[in-house]
Order: sequence, then C-alpha cells, then structure tokens
Amino acid sequence: MNILGPNTVTSDILTSHKVETVNTPVNPFKSFWMGGFECTDKLNAFGDRVDLVNTTQHLQHCNADYANLDMFNIKTVREGIRWSQVEKAPYEYDWTDVEILIRHGREQNLQQVWDICHFGFPDDLTPLHPLFSRRFAALCTAFVQFYRSIDPVGTLIVTPINEVSFISWLGGDVRGTSPYCVGQGWEVKYRLMKAYIEGIEALKAADPTIRILTTEPLVNIVPPIGASFDEVIQAGTQHDHQFQVTDMLSGRMCPELRGKPEYLDILGYNYYYNNQYVQFPHETLKWMNEDNDARFIPLNKLVMQAYKRYKRPIVLSETSHPGEDRPLWITHIAKESAAILQENIPLWGVCWYPIVDRPDWDHLHHWHQSGIWDAHLVEGRLEKKVLHSPTATAFWKAQKYLHDASGIGTAPGESRHLSELDKNKETLAKERHQPEPVTIT
Repeated sequence: MNILGPNTVTSDILTSHKVETVNTPVNPFKSFWMGGFECTDKLNAFGDRVDLVNTTQHLQHCNADYANLDMFNIKTVREGIRWSQVEKAPYEYDWTDVEILIRHGREQNLQQVWDICHFGFPDDLTPLHPLFSRRFAALCTAFVQFYRSIDPVGTLIVTPINEVSFISWLGGDVRGTSPYCVGQGWEVKYRLMKAYIEGIEALKAADPTIRILTTEPLVNIVPPIGASFDEVIQAGTQHDHQFQVTDMLSGRMCPELRGKPEYLDILGYNYYYNNQYVQFPHETLKWMNEDNDARFIPLNKLVMQAYKRYKRPIVLSETSHPGEDRPLWITHIAKESAAILQENIPLWGVCWYPIVDRPDWDHLHHWHQSGIWDAHLVEGRLEKKVLHSPTATAFWKAQKYLHDASGIGTAPGESRHLSELDKNKETLAKERHQPEPVTIT
C-alpha cells in the first residue's frame, strides 16, 4: 500500500525498555476480545455496489450471530451503519436496518461500536465532491439523534471513517473504488480527513460523551535487500506516512482542518498477516519470520512505536488470517498482546475481523475463510454458518493464555467450550457421513 503525501513526519525511535505509564481515560469496552461483522457497502473495482451485511446474512440472522459469541465471552462487536443504504437521497435517512441491529444487540446485552463510513458513500457522492464533508457531518448528527432515541444513556463509541489510509490509496491511486483515480491518493486522504474532523465536531456537538475509535492500518514498509540509499529513504518515508491520518486528526499536520489532540481518543490499529512488506517490488514479509529477516518487526514493537508517538490507549481493531493458518495466527496475536501489555502499554482489546466469514469485494464467489465461523455454500449461496473448530479451539486457548499471562479478559469455561466444539464436529461428521470425532487435538 502506497500511502502518499507530504514528507513531513519521521519515525519515533524504538527502545527496548518499558514505556512510561501515563494517565489514560476510562476503558469503555465491555470485553477485551471483540468480534467484527464485515459491513462494507463500497463500490468495488468493477463499479458494482457490494453490501456484505446482507451477503453474509448478518442482518437477517444477527440475533443468532450475536448469541454465538457467548461461547467466547465476547461482549463487544464492531458494526457499520452502511451510509449508502441509510442515505438514499440527500439529508433523508432510513434507519430501519440500523435499528434492527441496535435492538437485537441490546436484547443480548452486547456493546456495538459503530462505523459511520466503512468504505461506502451514497451514489451521488465521492470524497472529492464539494459537499462531501457537509453531508457527512449531517449524517453524524442524524445518527447520534437516532441512536439516542433508542439508547439515551449508554456509552456510544464511533469510528467516523474506517481506514482512511487504505481507502484513499484504493480509490485515489489504483482505481479500486470510488472515486476511481490514479495519483490522487493525498487529495482523497485530505478530503476524507476534512470530513472525518467535521464529523467529530458534529458528533461531539450532538453528544459530548461520545468516544472516538480510529481504525487505521498498522504497517511496516521496508526496502528490498541490498537497497540503495534512496530506496531506504523512500521506504522509510512511506512507512511514516501511515501516521498522517492520526497526525491530521490531532492537529499536528494540516492544522487548517481543525484537528485537536483530544480527537485522538482510542487508537485502533488493523493488523493482518500481510501488513509488513517491501515497498518495491511489492513483496510480503513472512509473518512467521522463519528466515529471520532482520527487516521484520514484531507486532509489539510496531504498537510501541505508535504508543510512544501518541500516548493513547490502543485496540487491535481488526485482525485475522485466511484459511488453515487461522489457529496459528490467533496464537501469535495472543503472545504479541501479552508482550504489549508487559510494556505497560494500555492495550484495551483485540477484535477478530471478520468474526463470520466474508466474500471478496471484487469477486463475490470467493469467500476468504478468515472468520471463526465459515460460510457453508450451496450452489454458490450461503446456506449456514459453521464454526471452524480448529480456530475456535485456538481462540479459546489464546484467551486462556492471555488471561493467565496478563490477567486480561475472561476465558470461557473449558467444559462448555469443548461441548460446543464437539457438537459442531458431530454435525459436520453427519453431513459428510464420517464417523463422529470424539477428541479434540
């Protein structure tokens, strides 16, 4: 990912000693372990509108999806309002689908963290439209008013715009979504941040108690082996550009946008197996680092870099791995989380995203197998959601490991957890006409 913009920031120096503890605000999350439901409503690379809340049948079956989380003691989830579906005409809002999710969440005592914009905009808007920020601020005001009509007193946590760094590259540089530009990544990022900050102003005007969770990629961009001096500088500059969004939000950069330090409330970082890579030619560093590549930086050190820069509490707001390595990945994340906490960094949560499998944005027939629940497809259509037992087992063990190592989170009872997995394996065995498995390894 090439995050373009002025070369105005430099990396903080990493040190091995523990960071100083600073005063932090109250942790608002109901659970350390969280689940995210894929909610993008973007225009994909082919210009088609996707709506993954419906494709994954989460809207239709949210009550069951929420109930399933109980086996992992997950009490906090990420959801999205889907701007393109809420505002079909300018300043006219239909909150029907959002209300369904809110009410089912409240019935099950779940805390929902809300994305106002998760890559999708109304059909008549792009980030480069002159009215984009005004429309977004109006949407933020309307959302708070609607939400408070249902829940007048609960803590409301909002992500105004998800992954500004990524979507500005996708839509501004590689024509992957609206506005389908090349060489306009910085301009798209700037306009998105203008809307982001005006959105926070509107949110805070409507309800000063609202908490803000940023959700930006946490990356490590490195030069190729044997790089020239210029290649080393270029990779370092691109690495530093990952902080432009939060620098603008805090007012460190582009102060004309009216960013403020207090707008950096909770720093969410999205971290996946391919977030460390060579700038050019693009090549992903192996996350297991079996080759002992000196360019690879452990996740806990990347988090330390961000914390030393801003001194704000942190959430791993998205993480997962596709396919069979899911159990290894959640084990890795648990160990890295323990290392983060040992450095006195206020890590407030880890969100598996997506908790239920999702298809590819551009090729909807391809499902990533990256959730704890997989999609069971019949003739290309989702028939049901099936617990992926190896990942579920690893997730429970990861919870227990982190709880034992750091006293963080709560682990579900072993007997109940194994019972749920055994029932799932029994169901799968019957469907495949195989003998029922009796043990879990």
